[in-house]
Amino acid sequence: MTEPVDQLDLLARLLEITKKEGADSADALVFDATSIEIAQRLGQAEKLERSESADIGLRVFIGKKQAIVSSTDHSDDALHEMAERAVAMAKVAPEDPWCGIADPAQIAATIAEMDSFDPFEPDTNALIEIANEAEDAARAVAGVTNSEGAEAGYSKARIALAATNGFSQNYAVTSHSFSVSVLAGEGTAMERDYDFATAVYAEDLAKPADVGRIAGERAVARLNPQKKKTALVPVIYDWRASSSLLRHLTGAINGAGIARGTSFLKDRMGEQIFAENITIHDDPHRKRGLNSKPFDGEGIATTPKAIIENGKLTTWLLDLASARQLELSTTGNASRGTGGPPSPSATNVYLEAGELSVSELIADVKEGFLVNELIGMGVNGVTGDYSRGASGYWIENGEITYPVSEMTIAGNLTDMFANLVPANDLEFRYGTDAPTVRIDGMTVAGL
Repeated sequence: MTEPVDQLDLLARLLEITKKEGADSADALVFDATSIEIAQRLGQAEKLERSESADIGLRVFIGKKQAIVSSTDHSDDALHEMAERAVAMAKVAPEDPWCGIADPAQIAATIAEMDSFDPFEPDTNALIEIANEAEDAARAVAGVTNSEGAEAGYSKARIALAATNGFSQNYAVTSHSFSVSVLAGEGTAMERDYDFATAVYAEDLAKPADVGRIAGERAVARLNPQKKKTALVPVIYDWRASSSLLRHLTGAINGAGIARGTSFLKDRMGEQIFAENITIHDDPHRKRGLNSKPFDGEGIATTPKAIIENGKLTTWLLDLASARQLELSTTGNASRGTGGPPSPSATNVYLEAGELSVSELIADVKEGFLVNELIGMGVNGVTGDYSRGASGYWIENGEITYPVSEMTIAGNLTDMFANLVPANDLEFRYGTDAPTVRIDGMTVAGL
């Protein structure tokens, strides 16, 4: 990984200026990013974009008051102006008893290696070739009648953070990706589906032809969907839909919501949330992980943790402010941009695979719903009430039979988590990943 030493020099100059302007303490962040995006449809170019940015953010503290300013100008004059403006704003800001940078004893002393930077940068022609190959393979599937197009992209970012407590570190990340979406059928009976691939390293991407073929086959399989009457049945979330359940979990254990008392899990620390065989990880050090990072947005060392261990809730996701409010220690989960304060967020979250194959998971299902697409966000984080639009396939006598659409699935996340059973097909594709899971006793409504 190339060391962007100039970023740290820039931050050191800015912090020195800020202290001279009268700040009690401060931290600053530089985010240098480059991205390339192309889109093709029916073999023709629809988008070709390259963007480069070099944003800098400064957070200043005067007592228990804070202010944040950001800029894309790195000149000495701009740095002085940022510092002056931030100090002046902090002096008149309302007090926040929980704000402030980390104590020197809290900051990361060592930086974990995550293998998160791929030195290979694809050129535009290579990305166009990937998109065309994926779309051609999807359109070659019998029954595919049109295309919404294919996209390919690359991005790299270098992040540096420094503070007046002595912290000064940086790291770099890359991402390679492509996707394709096609249509099957004719007229009002058309159906769409998609597939995609994302990886830190280009060499880890799936083959474009394989991704395209899968997208085409999925679209054809969705033709002639039916609706079902309202029933109480097992719901099977395939891996494309099951990751959403983990996002509901991490939202419910976010320290900011816990401190406000606005989570249905606010009183459940240490309790059995899932079955005893369920373990869910938040792993910021996952090699080549899509959300890996060696330190958080406040200079705290990140650490792998089991947020659910043997079914029990073990931790909140905390930054410094929420930890102080709850009289706990930060978990190193602060995330931030250049224009706002830190807030808690998860990194690479995954549910450990179970022992059953997908076919074994559904073998005893007399009637059930296999969900592979969710619509809307009908989830109440305060009560855990859950209701979302869904489409997928109906299960009869342990077999996947015909497609269904325009359905609604409903329940409560407390009951859903307690009854969740994972299959053994875990793949790391989103950054928040789960295998196919089964939840019995959910309400499915259609007709």
